[in-house]
Formats: sequence, C-alpha cells, structure tokens
Amino acid sequence: MTTERNIKLSIADDHKIFRDGLRNALKDKDYIKILWEAEDGKDMTHKLKIKEPDVLLMDIRMPEMDGIEAIKLIRHQYEGLKIIVLSMYDDQEIITKMMEMGANAYLSKTTDPEEIYQAVLTCMNEDFYFNDLVNSAVLLKLQHKKTVRRFYPSTAQFNEKELRIIKLISEDKITEEISKEVFLSPRTIETIRQSMKQKAGVKTIAGLIMYAMRNKLLE
Repeated sequence: MTTERNIKLSIADDHKIFRDGLRNALKDKDYIKILWEAEDGKDMTHKLKIKEPDVLLMDIRMPEMDGIEAIKLIRHQYEGLKIIVLSMYDDQEIITKMMEMGANAYLSKTTDPEEIYQAVLTCMNEDFYFNDLVNSAVLLKLQHKKTVRRFYPSTAQFNEKELRIIKLISEDKITEEISKEVFLSPRTIETIRQSMKQKAGVKTIAGLIMYAMRNKLLE
C-alpha cells in the first residue's frame, strides 16, 4: 500500500525509551516524515497548535491529559487528523470507547513496528485500520445490539433495509449470508454497500461500521 505524498507523523508518549524506539523504527520508512514528539498531553496540545501532523501515534495514559480527554480535544479542533492509539491495555471496553470517540486505530505497544507502519498507511488511505484487537472488541459490542434505531442523529439517512444490512455486516456476515437474510441478490447487496458508504462519507466497510457505532445507529 502506498500514498501519493509524505505522511507527517507525530508521537505522543511519556516514555522516552518507547518514543526513541518508535522513531528509530519508522523514520526511514517510505513516505514517513517525523514531525515532532511530545512527552505528555500538555506538550502534545502545544505542538499541535504549531504544526499539525497527518497521523498522531498516541499513548492512552499520559501526564497532564489522558487519551480520552486528548481524543475529545483533537476531534473538536483537528477533524482530519488520524489518531492511532498505542497502549498496553487490551480491555475491550477501553478499545471500543476509544474507537467510538474518534480513534482510527488501536494497537498494543507490543505490536511489531512493521504493523504500526502499515496501520499508518492504511489510516491515511482508508481512514481506519482494524486489527484483531479492534475486530474482536467492536464486533463483540455490536453483536450485543439487538435492534436498529428508527430515529437517529446522523446526517446520512438510511432506510430500514439499509439499517438491517449494517446490522448484519456488524455481525461479520458475508455477502451471501446477508442476501439470504434480506432476500436480495449478492450483486444488489454489494450495490447497497457502496451506496451506504457514499452516504456516510466513508471509504471502507470498517469505516461504515465505525460510522454506525459513532452515530448510534445500532443499539
């Protein structure tokens, strides 16, 4: 996977050894330009005002400002910034909360640098990077949702058939299974998928699932 321009990348983590290791692993990768590093939440917000990166690699626990507070701020002020959370926590509630609040990916700090690099490229090209941690947490939460909302605050207007298909997608159903559930051909299901992505303004099925979660289309 490639990108048409260099990606301005920043790292926010209070552990210098981890920052150094991450910087050294990524600095010579294609398309990557390390913009700055921050040692805590206050330092991060200050540097964001001076130079905005394309992608921010951010710890979930930092002095001055934790990850939840940081995501709220970033999503309010820097809408286009891609946030990749790097954490030692693999709690599914934390993962889904961070993704719902605006993270584009969630990785363990033990993740291989090559996968972190691929996550950066994927977030730039496709908005989201879903690994096993995120898949497991998000799908588990969505599978506990029993109904779809009839009234919802999102700007995209989905009909009941489309909402039903989103629900089946969230249950990890493949196209053939969905077609049998809603009595439509597989080709029609694929057409509806593309239409829903256009309505939601997302590029991938992962993006569509996140859109449904963030706009509370499933509950």
